[in-house]
Amino acid sequence: MEILKQILSSDLGSPCNDASFLVFRLLLAIQLFRVHGLKKFRLENGQREVIPNPLGLPDQLNAIVASFADLVVPFLIILGLGTRLAVLPTIGVTAIGYFVVHRKDSLEVRDVPFMYTLSLLLILALGAGRYSLDYYLLNIL
Repeated sequence: MEILKQILSSDLGSPCNDASFLVFRLLLAIQLFRVHGLKKFRLENGQREVIPNPLGLPDQLNAIVASFADLVVPFLIILGLGTRLAVLPTIGVTAIGYFVVHRKDSLEVRDVPFMYTLSLLLILALGAGRYSLDYYLLNIL
């Protein structure tokens, strides 16, 4: 029970900080879903997006992890539901994108996974804030 409280709790100090972090979470999650999540459905030049598999996972598992990270996690971030745990797969995907997939690319290309990773690490460290389902669940418990 104590571990659950630690995962759900988040004290950003003031209502202004909580409101600002809510806006940050919303904008980040919407952008992640729109730019990376919807690519999983869109056809470009008659073909679906090729999902890199630098770790050599089974193709189906790789596709499931990448799709979950870009399609489901943004909604959990928006709701603030299990936020600290929810961001972990997406942190993994974006960090692998930065350190493995794009390691030899220019800084301009590496910038996108870097910024997503930093932003998600901030959410992991701070939690979802007061304006989240995590906060309300913690107060019910």
